[in-house]
Amino acid sequence: MQLQPTVSTAHSVKSADRALAIVDLVAAKGFVSFTEILTSLGLPRSSAHGLLNTLQKSGWLEHDPSTRQYSLGLRAWQVGQMYTGHNHIANAAKPVLDQLATALGETVQLARLDGVDSAYFAISQHSSEGALFGSSVGIRLAAHATAPGIALLSNLEPEEAGRRLAAIPEPRLINKTVIDLPALRERIAVAKKRGYAVDDEEYLAGSRSVAVPLTSATGGVNSAISVTMPASRTSSQWPTDVVRALVDAAHEVRARLGAKEPGITVPQP
Repeated sequence: MQLQPTVSTAHSVKSADRALAIVDLVAAKGFVSFTEILTSLGLPRSSAHGLLNTLQKSGWLEHDPSTRQYSLGLRAWQVGQMYTGHNHIANAAKPVLDQLATALGETVQLARLDGVDSAYFAISQHSSEGALFGSSVGIRLAAHATAPGIALLSNLEPEEAGRRLAAIPEPRLINKTVIDLPALRERIAVAKKRGYAVDDEEYLAGSRSVAVPLTSATGGVNSAISVTMPASRTSSQWPTDVVRALVDAAHEVRARLGAKEPGITVPQP
């Protein structure tokens, strides 16, 4: 759609932001009413009508007259199918993730940073029990609330990590505990110094996770490998024993991708 000469750049950017916010909201909830779109996003009624009509006509959204609810349209699926940005990482990492999951008997994940979220795009599970403490492909979790997310944030320049932390909506909860920005910055700094991040039942009671970041040489995608397991199955050497296995796996993935090795300190028992 061509912009009219009278439309300002600022106005066009605001319209684009609002349209994307609508698509994100519908994608997250599945089915959304017009009223819910207005209240959730704080949009003016007239602007919302125009944006929804445009999104419908372009195929991004569908509207069911009987329920008066909006859902994602075929265009969203088509564009999603065309995205291959992380395929080369997933393809290189999946055999390594499978081997690690079998060796440890736990859930191994590959996640990437997306704004203030960590998005999981490859999972290897040794058993169905691991699914209770793991995740699923496509799930998005707040980056500051999990080991993979902290590892991903530690892989950024401090200024960029700080900018993203400031964008996290309040309350910043981890397992029902409010975390302030200074504490988060310290947690990221520790992870950066160590070369790995841990989650000791902070996100989910009874679950422990360790994550190691991959370098940006993975096609410009900030990604991390993690192992999630029930706290009851961790040894007295945790997280040392898991970190060592993760470092080896990360080394293998980087080798497959031809990526540069970062410095990682493996803790001693």
